[in-house]
Amino acid sequence: MAVVNGIEKRLAAYKCDTNLAVCLKLVRFPEDIEDEGIKFHPEYTHQVFGDEEVAFGYKDLQIQLFYTAGNLSTLFQVKYSAKVSDAYESVESDDVEGKIREIIPAGFTCNTDDFISLLEKEANFKPFGTLLHSYLLHSEVSGELTYQIYKADITCPAFLDYHKRLQTFIMWYIETASFIDTDDDRWDFFLLQMLIMPPFQGEGHGAQLLETVHRFYCSLPKVQDITAEDPSENYVKLRDYVLAKLCQGLPSFAADKLHLGFSDEMIKEAQEKQKINKKHARRVYEILRLRATDMSDREKARAYRLEVKKRLFGPYRKNQRELAKMRKCLRPEELVSHMCQTNTQTQHEELEKSYQDLVDDYRRVIDRLAQA
Repeated sequence: MAVVNGIEKRLAAYKCDTNLAVCLKLVRFPEDIEDEGIKFHPEYTHQVFGDEEVAFGYKDLQIQLFYTAGNLSTLFQVKYSAKVSDAYESVESDDVEGKIREIIPAGFTCNTDDFISLLEKEANFKPFGTLLHSYLLHSEVSGELTYQIYKADITCPAFLDYHKRLQTFIMWYIETASFIDTDDDRWDFFLLQMLIMPPFQGEGHGAQLLETVHRFYCSLPKVQDITAEDPSENYVKLRDYVLAKLCQGLPSFAADKLHLGFSDEMIKEAQEKQKINKKHARRVYEILRLRATDMSDREKARAYRLEVKKRLFGPYRKNQRELAKMRKCLRPEELVSHMCQTNTQTQHEELEKSYQDLVDDYRRVIDRLAQA
């Protein structure tokens, strides 16, 4: 037993956390290839390396995926200091190279010199598609920089190949990501996935991108609603900010009307002018009403709290209706078990926590609106 445990311990040294082993770079200059300061790592690798996000068989494993910053030409290299088969001939290592080859499209290089040659052609790179929006952002390092947002589709020459290279990033940063079926004619009409690369996160690009997408589709008469497929928590917070920004100037959302409650006028104006559905318009109303409410005034704060909790209570009210139905068909012991899971005290505590968490999120949106 001690011998087995000793071998297991030694073999454990050949396990690598793939979230750290995968190294990504956006390369602008040849010297960037050796610059450790600009590399970044995935948030998720389970879709490539399994739920444990571990690669076995290597020490100091580095899976390098370096991209030219414009055209995303790719350098793929696997490096390590030792391989398990060197010490244990009968033990096989994971085929990490094969796993990566399954998700990156053909056309990559494994040769650094060839990659540098591709990098030299980047001076001629021009974004695909049509320019929709330009904006300025200030950087402490680079000063004031101009950014541009383009709209492209598969009819743009060479864009499809570029898109295949681009979408490999979503596997590392969107937990339930899947590659878009570009053979589906409808793929252009859904906001399926949105990603801001780690080197550019926290600078305001997400809001600029989402607002630009929203304004573009608002201009199309056939579009009735702009929504996202299975949005993440961070996306919902970003959307709250963008939609509140778009609606704050609408007459129906004026401060003197917010305290009268969520109205049909708000629903109609948000849908007609901003293609915002009722559910999202309600969240915008709650955000803007919180901003317009003096929460130090007990009566005003209470009125706001009850208004929001009334909406949040919806799922609990549904549970109560289901419980009433269950009383007619469940055996007594089954009914007691279900009631224990949905007791009133627990519901009140959950409702209060949901309210406080929501208000915290709304306050962050309000702070951001003040800085816009």
